[in-house]
Amino acid sequence: MNEFAKELKAENADWVSEVKEALGETTITVPREAIVEVCASLKTNHGFDMLADLCGADRGPEEDPRFEVNYHLFSTKHHSRLRLKVILSEDDPHVNTVSGVWKTANWHERETYDLVGVIFDNHPDLRRILLPSDFDGHALRKDYPLRGYEPYSLT
Repeated sequence: MNEFAKELKAENADWVSEVKEALGETTITVPREAIVEVCASLKTNHGFDMLADLCGADRGPEEDPRFEVNYHLFSTKHHSRLRLKVILSEDDPHVNTVSGVWKTANWHERETYDLVGVIFDNHPDLRRILLPSDFDGHALRKDYPLRGYEPYSLT
């Protein structure tokens, strides 16, 4: 098990639901209720001072839980990478914002909200960032029609 995953589990065993290691990368699944505390601890106590990316994924309408949010962290101190994952159901796609830990999360969370429909509670400005404000649906959901909901015409 990755040293940071061990340290995180020693700090609070409830923070680590699962650890997967593949192709030299470590993914720690974290309960959504703990994501802010986990991120704050990794930044403050373990040197993960950079949120390199945050993205959402739709596993598909037939999957339960349906959504996941992936947090890609980087430590400029240790030159280490770590991925956190939060799993969310279609019925309750809410998770707290980590924009208080890393300011760059603000834009990443808005993009994930816009394209996948994950709602980041306590976000300072959760609104669409790529699509028009009146856009119907979330374009990266696997049940969104490829040509949209409007009649499509090439003329």
